[in-house]
Amino acid sequence: MSPGPPPAHLDPRLLRAFVTVAEELHFTRAAARLFVAQQALSRDVRRLERELGTELFVRTTRQVTLTADGERLVPLARRALEAQDALLAAFGEVRPLLVDLNSPGLDTPRRVLHRARDLAPDLELMARYESGLTGAATEILAGRLDASFGRYAGLDPALRAGLAHQPVRCEPMAVVLPEDHRLAGLDRVPLAALAGETVYAGAGNPRTPEWTDFARHLFEGRGIDLAPPAPLAVGVEEFERIMAKTRCPILAVVGFPAMPHTVVRPLVDPVPLSPVSLVWRKGLVHRGLDALRRAAGQLAAENGWLSSPADGWIPASDKATMRSHN
Repeated sequence: MSPGPPPAHLDPRLLRAFVTVAEELHFTRAAARLFVAQQALSRDVRRLERELGTELFVRTTRQVTLTADGERLVPLARRALEAQDALLAAFGEVRPLLVDLNSPGLDTPRRVLHRARDLAPDLELMARYESGLTGAATEILAGRLDASFGRYAGLDPALRAGLAHQPVRCEPMAVVLPEDHRLAGLDRVPLAALAGETVYAGAGNPRTPEWTDFARHLFEGRGIDLAPPAPLAVGVEEFERIMAKTRCPILAVVGFPAMPHTVVRPLVDPVPLSPVSLVWRKGLVHRGLDALRRAAGQLAAENGWLSSPADGWIPASDKATMRSHN
């Protein structure tokens, strides 16, 4: 690997990945310590090697060892990380981290936030509810929010340019039906059974176009119509009222809380998967964000959130984005 000009900046996350692998001399054990996927850890180490212009590890099928440059970097990296930790401890993050959970009752963002609070009990992580990732992304870039959750691949490229993300879950999807709907008696609803139905997926809501775009991909060629825009309902009570009036089935995730006089049924054949990422502003430094990322990694590993069933379905654009995350 030929040396290039020295980097102007090194992401502390890359140094922490390197030090952990150097201590374990085993990528699988190091990934478990950091609560990240082994593939992501390997990618971080390779990125650090590229930025420094040198190999840090010798990798074989049997073992991992440090190169001479790797040995030289270990004490330097440790001192850099200790200095960062000391700086953060001295000044602290007095302001809370503002975390958008989209809407009350959604399982994945809520569980990540609660785990992060357990991991960093000295910090204040405050929940906010912006309804959709596009709406939240605008607020994140303006500095009025710090993080959100949702379908990163569905964001406009101009928004993505200023954001970073970490895949959290491929969440199975469901349909919310009026309790007297012809399909309400089924335990699971095959997608083919929705042919001829008009399904609501947020059309016209300026905060959720990434969700509507996902529905278009899912419904294409299956005879399912996308419900036209309804009056924009703000708040749970108004949303329930409008949906009761239109009586449209609603595209949702399996953890969506049932509304009065409705039932939530998982979708199958295939199982549509909603790609959920943790999203934040590029360059944001906050120990609360570190806790959120650790929490997301822990829960994904513990629950197999990023695995896909054999009959799972996800748009091609989302597959590529989930593989090449920041």
